[in-house]
Amino acid sequence: MNTNLAPQRSHYDVVIVGARVAGAATVMLLARAGLDVLVVDRSHYGADTLSTHLLMRAGLWQLHRWGLLPSIVEADTPEITATSFHYGEDAVHLPITGEGPVGGLYAPRRTLLDPVLADAARRAGAEVVHGARVTGLLRSRQSRVTGVTIRVRDTTLEVEADLVVGADGLNSTVAQTVRAPIYRQGNHAAAAIYTYVAGVSDAGYDNYFTPGIAAGTIPTNSGLVCVFVSLPPERFAAEARGAVPMAWHSVLHEVNPAAAHRIRRGEIAAPFRSFPGRPGFFRTSHGPGWALVGDAGHYNDSLTAHGMTGALRDAELLAAAVLADDLPTYQQARDVLAVPIYTLTDQIASLAWSLEDLQAYHIDLSRAYKREAQTVAAWSSTAQGWDLAQSA
Repeated sequence: MNTNLAPQRSHYDVVIVGARVAGAATVMLLARAGLDVLVVDRSHYGADTLSTHLLMRAGLWQLHRWGLLPSIVEADTPEITATSFHYGEDAVHLPITGEGPVGGLYAPRRTLLDPVLADAARRAGAEVVHGARVTGLLRSRQSRVTGVTIRVRDTTLEVEADLVVGADGLNSTVAQTVRAPIYRQGNHAAAAIYTYVAGVSDAGYDNYFTPGIAAGTIPTNSGLVCVFVSLPPERFAAEARGAVPMAWHSVLHEVNPAAAHRIRRGEIAAPFRSFPGRPGFFRTSHGPGWALVGDAGHYNDSLTAHGMTGALRDAELLAAAVLADDLPTYQQARDVLAVPIYTLTDQIASLAWSLEDLQAYHIDLSRAYKREAQTVAAWSSTAQGWDLAQSA
């Protein structure tokens, strides 16, 4: 679906910076509620980006409720109905079953999920602009944020808004400009390297761990498998500089030689992507005329693959808060659901656990995911979801 080349008006109820998972979902929900909304993204429509791939059950419930899950399923996204956790030589195999319309899990590429959400936002009446960059914020004399400046090709435009939402990722321009403070900071980070491999038909959703490193496979679109490794940032800096594929092969073979051998039978189907690691955080996520959502407001280490699910969850909480004119409660509700997952993720991202401790962390994390999914599944509307989140 084509997107606008530039904003069509000079004022909107809400302007959202970033049209990825968090931003596109937020603008879709606000447009469905009747608000005049604009979302601007610096990347091109359908462009790829770093991703944790997996959608946990909470996120799938939301996509189902919004009528978007069929677009993911029908786009050659395989259903994941089982998983395995390999702790050294020991393996735990688990079925993945659900209730109602959400059965297994799905791991869509961002080249699919982001456009599905952006298209839904446009169908709801939102203006969607790709290939334009927000360069700054407008402010009133009282320092309230009142809009944005947007660079569209060779032209700079000023667009006013009652609320500006930063959904522009870890290095959010909005967060930096308003100087949103970090009030909770993680202690650990795991670096990551991944690519896509074709021709590995026996690879499922598998996770491999040995003290100090981890790896895994996640089936995704078009018969490809996302194969990732996680390693300490110090090792990443020493081994991956100028040699990312070699570091990926080395960690994969070290964590599980048998899995590495099976994967080598396939064909690397995409460039390698890497991330040096960054500790998780919570930023103050609202202020006069502004709010933050997704990684701009709260970042979880990628090792537990919760990024997209958390972005969808927070998008709905923020949309409900905007409609209720209650931004402070948005941050409180978000943290009730996010902090337990964040705390366990920070421990896992240390890569300094024993295998026995790691298994205990995973059991606790599974419980936290289940509580989150049960809460989100009970939301039958944005407004009801807001009420339930406050009492979670």
